[in-house]
Amino acid sequence: MVHIRTTITRRGLGALLAAGLLATGLSGCGNSDTGGDAGGTDKIVLGFSQVGAESGWRTANTNSIKEAAGAAGIELKFDDAQQKQENQIKAIRNFIQQKVDVIAFSPVVESGWDTVLKEARDAKIPVILTDRSVDSADKTLYQTFIGSDFVKEGRLSGEWLVEQTRSATGPVNIVELQGTTGSAPANDRRKGFAEAIAANPNLKVVASQSGDFTRAGGKQVMEQFLKANPKIDVLFAHNDDMGLGALEAITAAGKVPGKDITIITIDAVKDGMQALADGKFNFIAECSPLLGPQLMDLVKKVHAGESVPTRVETEETTFTVEQAKAALPTRKY
Repeated sequence: MVHIRTTITRRGLGALLAAGLLATGLSGCGNSDTGGDAGGTDKIVLGFSQVGAESGWRTANTNSIKEAAGAAGIELKFDDAQQKQENQIKAIRNFIQQKVDVIAFSPVVESGWDTVLKEARDAKIPVILTDRSVDSADKTLYQTFIGSDFVKEGRLSGEWLVEQTRSATGPVNIVELQGTTGSAPANDRRKGFAEAIAANPNLKVVASQSGDFTRAGGKQVMEQFLKANPKIDVLFAHNDDMGLGALEAITAAGKVPGKDITIITIDAVKDGMQALADGKFNFIAECSPLLGPQLMDLVKKVHAGESVPTRVETEETTFTVEQAKAALPTRKY
């Protein structure tokens, strides 16, 4: 009898172990598919590929996304593409393999996304574009875009300059620091600015080159502009960071930024706003990086299968010197 009871006990123990291993295996598959936490909660998993960390704007944008994901209870798988498209494509494919629930990314450039976005669509993973758009003719490859109207930002910058130079009788020479070549903000801001300044035939862009949205790039290109163009009246920089880099080059050349050269930038990050308040910049068109809360709202909606607008724009404004002084004390970025 003792022998029989021992046999039953061992069989029971074997069954329990087998059941435990089966449960563990199932649990492991579940975590791989959903990215859920160890507690088994059914969190939405968002794969997000960021352009990089090339500017103060981008850092604020990243922080907003990370903070908003935490507040919304969304598990965030974050990737920094270091301003390389091939890194973003690799990250998106990794997100597909991990079977995340939603993919969002800010495209480094506009072109070359159709293949990987089709892979995401085939995997039935919805995609949201943030901050920057793509030029794909197939609008079914992504659910929505959230961000700014870059053409409008360029246009507002140009319209301000047209107003300021209305009484000018001679040529007004403009140099332009473009953003990353092929990127949506660089293409669109240039377009909007050019359309606006066409209203004044005295306004001429005498040099235009990419500073890659970085301070170092802005400084380097502005040094070249100053050597090649003895008379520069206006600098239009596609973002604050390039404008801040250009300040160093302008000062080193013995010129007074904001007086000898009128400086127009886009973004309105804190360092740029401080330069504007100090009179070193003359005008900034805002481009808000705080997209996190709106993005998480869209993530929840597309995950639930709800319809969303094809384009969601952020509300923004413009700043002059006095307006920057008033806004700085409560500026969040």
